[in-house]
Amino acid sequence: MIVNMPKKPIILTVEDEPDIRELISFNLKKNGFSPISAENGELGTSIAREQLPDLILLDLMLPGIHGLDVCRILKTDPTTKNIPIIMLTALGQEENIIKGLETGADDYITKPFSLQVLNARIKSVLRRYETKKHHENGKTIIINGIHIIPRKRIVSINDIKLNLTFTEFQILYLLASHPGWVFTRYQIINKIRGENHPVTDRSVDFQIVGLRKKMGDKGKIIETIRGVGYRFQHNET
Repeated sequence: MIVNMPKKPIILTVEDEPDIRELISFNLKKNGFSPISAENGELGTSIAREQLPDLILLDLMLPGIHGLDVCRILKTDPTTKNIPIIMLTALGQEENIIKGLETGADDYITKPFSLQVLNARIKSVLRRYETKKHHENGKTIIINGIHIIPRKRIVSINDIKLNLTFTEFQILYLLASHPGWVFTRYQIINKIRGENHPVTDRSVDFQIVGLRKKMGDKGKIIETIRGVGYRFQHNET
């Protein structure tokens, strides 16, 4: 009898420090992943295109091609744009974190980091992509007690409908469709901006304040990521 074993997720680590690269690869293999690695951005880009990994761990401070440029290349290439990317950054690189997220990276983790935290982030991002596939077709979202029906633009909490503005609905639907994802203000504007519904960078904060107020106790699910933007929590805290 032949038993088909489940496919191990392939994780590509692009990191120039050999010790860190080897440690991450050892940890990934130990935790049921199939690790591959590259020591620079050029090789990492090539491997990503050839092997199409399930997720990429990308160091930003790379020799040659900078990590931000690698992220930009991969996220604009039709063959690799849907591969999730977690940035590996040093403390104090807030500006690069924002640029990376706006370029298309899905999450980040600062060095030094524990392997347990790294494993949790990887599993979380992989789960998000499964959730994204489920919500991409505009289906009803039911999460943390919140019901969102996009086609009718209806939002209800505990069977009570919320009276949201067009922009408030767009923001909530965007965040709830990608639970756990961090969106910068620019990304939110870019995603929901329409010809008849202009949104400015500053107004995003006001929209979030109003949205939280209308959501009552559930408003805390929309979390502020200081210096970066906002995200919709997987679970209530």
